Amino acid sequence: MTRLPGRQIRRVLVWQVIATGALALLAAWVSGTHGAWSAGLGGLVSLIASLGFAGVAAASPAGTAGQALRGALRAEALKIILILLLLWAVLSFYKNVVIVAFIGTFIVTSVLFSLAAFISDE
Repeated sequence: MTRLPGRQIRRVLVWQVIATGALALLAAWVSGTHGAWSAGLGGLVSLIASLGFAGVAAASPAGTAGQALRGALRAEALKIILILLLLWAVLSFYKNVVIVAFIGTFIVTSVLFSLAAFISDE
């Protein structure tokens, strides 16, 4: 895996915020207040996990291929742990969650993060 420059990560994080806002508005229209909150929380889970990934990846040394790989694996491990913990927290504590809005927004914003590798440096 190649190291993602900060510009690419920032752009994807902005896309995630925009997608979360748009999907929260759609969910509010379809399901009301709880739909909007659910979509917002779904996007927030992905956004927090993405920020954790970016922080660990940026702090990891990339002098050799092995160091870069270890950094990427640590970043991905943190991302998975954060996702699992945050999904559990929302589903455990928010009793009125609209599951379609929550999981749908989470999936869309997670897929957006994976597109960072395809963004040009220019």
